[in-house]
Amino acid sequence: MFKSLSPIHLVLSLFYFAYFSLVGVYVIFMPLALEGFGYDKIETGIIYAAAPFMRFLLPFIFKYYIELTHKIYILALFMTFLSSLIFTVSVHSFYSHLIANLLFGASMGVTLPFVETISLQLLSKKLYGKIRMWGSIGFIMISLSLGQLEPRPMSTIYILVLTTFSTLIVGYFVLKYDQHQKSKIENDDANFSLKRYWAFWTSIFLMQVAFGGFYTFFSLYEGDHGVNQQFISYLWSFAVICEIVMLYFQGPLLEKNLLTILKVATLFTVGRWLLLYAFPDSLGMTFFSQSIHAISFALYHTASITYVFTLYTQKRLAQQFYLGISFGLGGSVGSYLGGYIYGDNLFLIEALLTLGAFIMLFVHDRRKRAHT
Repeated sequence: MFKSLSPIHLVLSLFYFAYFSLVGVYVIFMPLALEGFGYDKIETGIIYAAAPFMRFLLPFIFKYYIELTHKIYILALFMTFLSSLIFTVSVHSFYSHLIANLLFGASMGVTLPFVETISLQLLSKKLYGKIRMWGSIGFIMISLSLGQLEPRPMSTIYILVLTTFSTLIVGYFVLKYDQHQKSKIENDDANFSLKRYWAFWTSIFLMQVAFGGFYTFFSLYEGDHGVNQQFISYLWSFAVICEIVMLYFQGPLLEKNLLTILKVATLFTVGRWLLLYAFPDSLGMTFFSQSIHAISFALYHTASITYVFTLYTQKRLAQQFYLGISFGLGGSVGSYLGGYIYGDNLFLIEALLTLGAFIMLFVHDRRKRAHT
């Protein structure tokens, strides 16, 4: 299915395929595995706050102390694989598994920003979505296959090890196509300012706080409302099918005003969470809410990373901060908060947080216009 792709497109497609396959195992099935090992909702929330929290810390470390070189990237790929191996022995102890997840999150927080920068430099907006789409295909294939198998808790970890190893192998070949050119302005990290666009960063943080609760607890939430693991995998898969369609056709949309796209996508996400809150027992409405993933994730994410790419000259650092503040800090707080607020009002609170993200985008737009 990769035959028509050029070598660079093939390598990037395979990387996204492998990387998001491992994300699928980690996000969809590991929370269920932890439940099988006897973890409660709060412990699961804390565990799932660990990895994204490390993604938040990393950009500050790279801003002041470390340069993201090829060696660091390869080390991160290897440490992702190693930490997944550690899961096989650490999962029986909450604190040991927490430490292993910190290592896992730190490693993954390096690899994706590195590859995203290469993709954004080499691919057009239209082509980026078609290449990134293979990550969604990897995610959906894992979701459907494991949903059918309903693996035992330890088997889930073994599958995670396999996907991290695949990411390590394919990730190595990405380096061949790195055309990142160093320049004085690119490496002048002192000029990198979060404060200048604080409202934008606040918006993406709030957006991902809501998503953090969704990613960690959606499978458990649906299970508690009578949906079996196989149908839960169908719900995830349907969302990703919608995501794939959007990634394939979104190119022309990205030629429009990116901030307007972000506002629309954020508002749609408010509606998505309200549907899950209002109709927790309706499988039809849950499927409909999952269809909005095309807008609230696929279109939103591509518009966000493209917008950040245009705001800053320090491209890799900007992508690290985007993933660190959104999926990192936002995801960490969302997972931790979700463990405490889990219950009937979970997605009502997520909707209110996302509404805050929507308001912050207007604040950012107004401030940006005032300074131009």
